[in-house]
Amino acid sequence: AAKERGYAYIAITDHSQRVTVAGGLTPEKVLRQWEAIDRIAAEIKGIHILKGIELDILEDGGLDLPDEVLARADWVVASVHFGQNQTRERITRRIVDALRNPHVSAIAHPTGRLLGERPAYEVDLEAVIAAAAECGKALELNAHPRRLDLNDTACAAAKRHGVPIVISTDAHSINGLDAMRFGVMQARRGGLTRRDVLNARPWREFRKFLRRRG
Repeated sequence: AAKERGYAYIAITDHSQRVTVAGGLTPEKVLRQWEAIDRIAAEIKGIHILKGIELDILEDGGLDLPDEVLARADWVVASVHFGQNQTRERITRRIVDALRNPHVSAIAHPTGRLLGERPAYEVDLEAVIAAAAECGKALELNAHPRRLDLNDTACAAAKRHGVPIVISTDAHSINGLDAMRFGVMQARRGGLTRRDVLNARPWREFRKFLRRRG
């Protein structure tokens, strides 16, 4: 489905084990999935399929999978799903510490908002953007219409600091890939161009970003 849409590459990022409601993967299941992805990637030509994970940032600031597992991933996107009622300082510290982990590539839906359902948690986005710039990491613009997180103002701030944005669909099925257009519109509202969006770049440039991780 991604190849039919003209994608040159795609990352498979199921949830890690903490998110049990979404079938989060234990370390053993993660490694088995990545072995399967490697096999499939060898069979399908014309698109690069990356071994990824959406890694939970735990309430105590730790990460949901050990470094020895994360080191085998191509793409690690860290996110906050629990402890969203913690203080602004605590949530900010959790995210900044995750950015400083050498195996983390990006932060997903950095404010945690669900439009019409749940407000953003308290977080110092300026500090998060500064940490992403310092560490050479990316921030996600989640294109799902319930999220659109980051918002346009935050996208513009990331651009000013030279932080690349990754537009992700949050797809849990093939049909979910259609949400990409909402992310593109949000990015344009924030003044982003193709050069500001990491996964709008050619594979050779995206691969350079992957190689810098760690």
